[in-house]
Amino acid sequence: MEQPVVVSSLAAAESTRLRRGGAPATVRRKDIDGLRALAVLLVVVYHVWTQRVSGGVDVFLLISAYFLTGSFVRSAERGGQPSLARYWATRFRRLLPAVAVTLLGTLALAALVYPPSTWAPLWRQTWASLFYIENWELATTAVDYYARDAELASPLQHFWSLSVQGQVFVLWPILIVGGVYAARRLAWSIRLTLVGLFGVIFAASLVYSIVTTASNQAFAYFDTAARLWEFALGSLLALLSPWLRLPRRAAILAGWFGLVALVLCGLLLDVRGGFPGYLALWPTLAACVILLAGNTVPTGGVGLLLSTRPLQRLATISYALYLLHWPVLITFLLLADTRRASLAEGAVVIVVSLVLAFLVTYGVERPIQRRSDGSVGRSLRTIGVCVGAVVLPLASWQIYERVAPPQINPGASVLYDPEVSEPRAGTPLQPSGADLETEWVSLGGACAGEDRPRGILEGSCLQSTGDDSGLSVLVVGDSHAQQWMGALEPAAERNGWNVTALLKAGCSFADGESPLPGVEFCEEWRTAVVDYAVSLRPDVIMLMGTKSQPDSRGERALRGIESTVDQLGESGARIVALRDNPRFADDIFRCVEETDDPGLCARERRAVLPRVNPAAHLSSAGVVVVDLTEYLCPDDVCRAVIGGVVVYLDDNHLTRSYARTLSPLLEDEILQLTG
Repeated sequence: MEQPVVVSSLAAAESTRLRRGGAPATVRRKDIDGLRALAVLLVVVYHVWTQRVSGGVDVFLLISAYFLTGSFVRSAERGGQPSLARYWATRFRRLLPAVAVTLLGTLALAALVYPPSTWAPLWRQTWASLFYIENWELATTAVDYYARDAELASPLQHFWSLSVQGQVFVLWPILIVGGVYAARRLAWSIRLTLVGLFGVIFAASLVYSIVTTASNQAFAYFDTAARLWEFALGSLLALLSPWLRLPRRAAILAGWFGLVALVLCGLLLDVRGGFPGYLALWPTLAACVILLAGNTVPTGGVGLLLSTRPLQRLATISYALYLLHWPVLITFLLLADTRRASLAEGAVVIVVSLVLAFLVTYGVERPIQRRSDGSVGRSLRTIGVCVGAVVLPLASWQIYERVAPPQINPGASVLYDPEVSEPRAGTPLQPSGADLETEWVSLGGACAGEDRPRGILEGSCLQSTGDDSGLSVLVVGDSHAQQWMGALEPAAERNGWNVTALLKAGCSFADGESPLPGVEFCEEWRTAVVDYAVSLRPDVIMLMGTKSQPDSRGERALRGIESTVDQLGESGARIVALRDNPRFADDIFRCVEETDDPGLCARERRAVLPRVNPAAHLSSAGVVVVDLTEYLCPDDVCRAVIGGVVVYLDDNHLTRSYARTLSPLLEDEILQLTG
C-alpha cells in the first residue's frame, strides 16, 4: 500500500527566508499551503475509506523540493552563502519532535495490544524510521521471501516516504550549493546551471524508475533513486517559475483542471501497483499545473478554494496528521479484527487523528520551535533529546526480551520418549513471538574454504564444520529443505558432521518443478547444484521428496524428482528424501497468539495430508524416504502446539524450535543409513 510523504510545517518558513544568506522575505503562497492540506486530506480519506491510494506522495515530494530549491536559489542570487550545517540542524530539529512522539506512541501501542510476532519487525522499523532509512528496510522486506506475511500493514510503514524525503534533504542542498559554486566560478547563470543539473537528474531517474518499476515494482516503490525525478521536477519548476506565467484566464482554467486531475488520480490509476514509474507523472504534473496557475492568480481560480480558512488551518497540522493517521488506522483495524473501516468507524479514526495531530502540533512542535534561537548548538541538542527519547525505551525493550532466562520445552520428545511429559499448565510456549526471526536455520554461516561453490551458487551456500573425519551432509532445495535443517543441526553438532546447504527460496529442487513467481535462474541454479554435488561427493544428500498444498490433501511427489535423484546418484552419496509437512491457508503461529486454546488451530490430518506418502516409490531407487508426519500429526490431528513448542512459524514452515526436538529421529535415520 502506498504511504504518502508529507511536507512538514517548516515549508511555510522556507517560503519566507533562509536564516543565513541575506534573502529577503517573499510573499507567502496560501494556495500552496492549501494544496498541501488538500493532498493530506486526500491521503487520509483514500486510506481510511477506499483502501486505495491517492498519489499524494508524489505531490508532497515535488512540493518539498519546490520550496527547498526556491529558498536556496533566491538566497544565492542575492549573493548569500547558506550554511549547510545550519540548514540541516534546523531542518531535522523541526522534523524530529513529532517523529519522536509518533514512534513512542506506536511502541507503547505495540507493547499493549499488538501480537508479539509483530514486535521484532516493528523494532527494526522504529530504528529505520528514526534514522530515515525506513524505505530501504521496507524495500528489502518487499523482496525477502523469508519475511512474514502480515495481515495488516505495519503501523510505521508510512515512514518510508519521510525517509526518502529526509535523504533528499541531505543530498539536495549539497547539489544546489555545488551547482551555485560552479556557476559562480564559470560566470554562468545560477538558475540555468541548476536547470541543467536537475534536468539530468530528472531524465536519468525517470528512466531508471520506469525500468525498475516494470521489472521489480515492489522494490522500486521504496527506492530513493526511483523517486529522485519527482524532487527534480519540483526543483525545475521552482527554477523556471519566473518565466512561466500563464494568461489570467488560462491560469484559472489550468488550476481547476490540475485540481480535478489530482483528486481523480487515485480513482483512475493503479497507484498501488504501478508507481513510481511513468504513471507518477499524472499527480506530479497535476501539481505543477496548480503551482503554475498560482504564479499568476495565487488568490484567484483554484486559489480561492485552496486559501479558505479550513484548508489553511488543516495545513498547520498536516505534518502531524500524516504521521499519526496511519498508526491510528492500523491499530483500529487490528483491535476491530477487520480489514476495512466502515463509514462511521472511518470518521472516528479521522477525528481521533485530527485531535492527536492538533495536540502534537501545538503541544510539542510549536513550543519546541518557540524555544529555539536558531543556533546550530540548540538545534543539535533538540535533535539529541528527540533521538534519545526513542532510543532509550526501544533498546531497553529489546534487551529485556532478548535476555529473558532460556527455557527449554520438550516439544516432539513427549511423543517418542516415555520419560518426558507435557510441560505444566501455564508454561510459556516456545518460541516467543519476538524470537520468530531467529527461527530460520543458518548453520555456522556462509560457505568458505576451497570447496565453496562459485558462480550462480555463491550467496546460496551455508556451512557448518565438524570433525575432519566426520560425515559430510549436503542439503539442497528451497525453504522447506532449510526448515528441516533445524532437525539436522543438533545431530551434526553431536556427531561432528560437516553440513553444507545450497538453498534457494521458492525453487523446489526437482527438474519438473516451476519456481515461485519472481524467483529467477532456478533451472540454472539446480543444474549448478547437481554439478557441485557430483564434484563434492558428500556422504549424504538431503532433499525434499514431496510438496503439500494449503489445507488440502493434494500432496504430491515433486515433479521430476526421479530424474533429479538419478543425476545426484553420480555423486556416490546416499540420498534422503523428506516428506513435506502440512501447509495451511492461515498463519498458525498467529492463530496460537490470538487464542487461549491452541487446539482451535489444529487440523484433522485427513483434511491436509493423504494417508500414503506420495514419494514412497523412491525407496525402490535406493532413496531413504523419511516420513515424520506422525510427530507433526499425532493421533491423526495436526497440532499447532506439541510439548509446549509451537510447531509452525507461519502457514507452511516448521519453527526451528520444534524441528530441533525432532533431531533424534532424523539422526537415527542417517546413522542407520551410513552405519
